[in-house]
Amino acid sequence: MSSYLLADISLSNSYFSGEKMKRIFRDRKGVTPVLSNVLLMVIAVAGMSIAMTATYVITSNLREIMGERFIVEDVWFKTDDTITVYIRNVGKMAIEISAVYVNHITQSFSSLQLEVNEHNWLNITHDWVAGSIYYINIVTRRGNQVANYYGAPS
Repeated sequence: MSSYLLADISLSNSYFSGEKMKRIFRDRKGVTPVLSNVLLMVIAVAGMSIAMTATYVITSNLREIMGERFIVEDVWFKTDDTITVYIRNVGKMAIEISAVYVNHITQSFSSLQLEVNEHNWLNITHDWVAGSIYYINIVTRRGNQVANYYGAPS
């Protein structure tokens, strides 16, 4: 027996020869569950990635807002129709005053930015009346507010 004939016999008796090989490539029963599992994993990973990104964005914004704190230490009603407010930054980051409301009406004011542990006067232009009570609301660029009622001297 020649070696050529032995190779031919071993190939014809092989499991992956002829009809069996063709049937294996046509049989796709195992492909659908594998593809569905891979698709499910891709969707789960994408969903968790979106959730993690949203959580990071929300918490970093909250961290900024929570780190920004300021207090009003004193309010003076001056005779030249101005209200002067003494503000101290007691937070962990710099603040910038973006809006001032007196009795829920926007007022013009001097620009004010305070670094950490800094304090200064905020001048608000408003025609005030002696003996009246005024609701003063001071808002920062990040949206934090300090609001209270203050009485003008008689």
